[in-house]
Amino acid sequence: MDQPIILDQLLKHSKKGMVSFHVPGHKSGKIYERFNYKNFTGQLLSMDITEIPGADNLHAPEEMIREAQERAAKFYKADQTFFLVDGTSCGIIAMLMAVANPGDKVIVPRDCHKSVIHGLILGNITPIYIQPEVWAEKGISMGVRPEAVEKALKECPEAKAVLITYPNYYGVCSDIEAIATIIHKYDKILLVDEAHGAHFNLSELLPISALEAGADIAVQSTHKTLPAFTQASMLHVRSERIDIHRLKVMLAMQQSTSPSYLLMASLDMARFIAESEGKFLMNHLLGHIDAFKSQVEQSGKIKILGKTEAEAHGAKSVDPTKILIDMINLGIQGTVLEELLRTKYHIQMELANINIALAVATIGNERNDFDRLAHGLLNIKDGKGIAHKRIETPLYSYQLPKMKLTPRQSIYMKKTTVDFTDSSGKISGEYIIPYPPGIPILCPGEELTTEVIEYTKALKKNGIQIIGLEDTTLQKINIIEL
Repeated sequence: MDQPIILDQLLKHSKKGMVSFHVPGHKSGKIYERFNYKNFTGQLLSMDITEIPGADNLHAPEEMIREAQERAAKFYKADQTFFLVDGTSCGIIAMLMAVANPGDKVIVPRDCHKSVIHGLILGNITPIYIQPEVWAEKGISMGVRPEAVEKALKECPEAKAVLITYPNYYGVCSDIEAIATIIHKYDKILLVDEAHGAHFNLSELLPISALEAGADIAVQSTHKTLPAFTQASMLHVRSERIDIHRLKVMLAMQQSTSPSYLLMASLDMARFIAESEGKFLMNHLLGHIDAFKSQVEQSGKIKILGKTEAEAHGAKSVDPTKILIDMINLGIQGTVLEELLRTKYHIQMELANINIALAVATIGNERNDFDRLAHGLLNIKDGKGIAHKRIETPLYSYQLPKMKLTPRQSIYMKKTTVDFTDSSGKISGEYIIPYPPGIPILCPGEELTTEVIEYTKALKKNGIQIIGLEDTTLQKINIIEL
């Protein structure tokens, strides 16, 4: 088994005691030693270097970065793998701009991440939206059906590619194999936002990985489900349909020219851990999750939403490491549950909506973590620290909004401010995005409706953060007048 090459090289460099007359400005952490603020110094900062001799270059890798990327490609069974230091978002933008020219159309699901919209804007690409299945009662997107993809391809044969979110934030997986077969039958390119699926190749009990299912490009947030540093991601290519040179150009445009070596080292280290111990650790993790689910569900009143519910609402499968906890029947909405776990039991969940709270489990979690979560949930179930009440959850039709202008056109047009409550029928000049998960209800250029207005207000009233609007109080909104 090989060793993490980038980390080893950085450690060797840090031990040389070099005098730094290069960036970064902290000079191997020496200025922190001068102030000694809570001992914030040491090997970590001494490894924060730039493209000095022997350190290779992310934008033209020939040495350790190239070797680390090749090892990652081999592990993920990709033709080529690229390290991303600006998150999965930069990879999504780059892959869109690599396969579509300005003015082209790309089919995307309406529950796509906002970075997809940013890629459409930057590339001057027109989106053709397809509506995913939605479990309206819980406010959860349940993935895209293969027949919806084929219908979109028949109606828009000029589309250059299809982008699929797999899995989504809640761990819900579309039938990616069937979708890949359909897309390639029409000789189109399959792009996959696999931000939450970097761990799928660690167990046969997990959903199939996007590359194995037939994706041409997949972008993964290695920092989300594997032990890389925040912002560190990978882009994998497994297709002759992709112009690699053009992809490299687009990646260079989206990524920093001063890439973090700490982030790259963490990507290499995450790959090493996953390759050497990942299957063993994942097996233990899935066992801990099963035991946890059994413990809390046997108590009654606490529901863990899983495969059965997902399949009943149009999904192919669900990632068991995403734990969706539903206590709405006890009068405990998801946002309240998240706050109670954080403030009373020192447990931070990934996200919450009105109905559920989501726990993201990874190979970094231990059995004690699940014991503490079960203890907190059982105490809350028994009424310790909360008065249970009836919850009235707002329903939303999830109809595709009317797109009056493309996202690109909307960004550059003059905006006028009006009262949010009275904006029905107007063209939005802003995003309306519940966060997390960061999926837009409305994008710039789309028509506001009474339903969108009332639903957005209900979300905010129930503790859901709304981003994308200049006025976060929801009193005003910027619109576009044609």
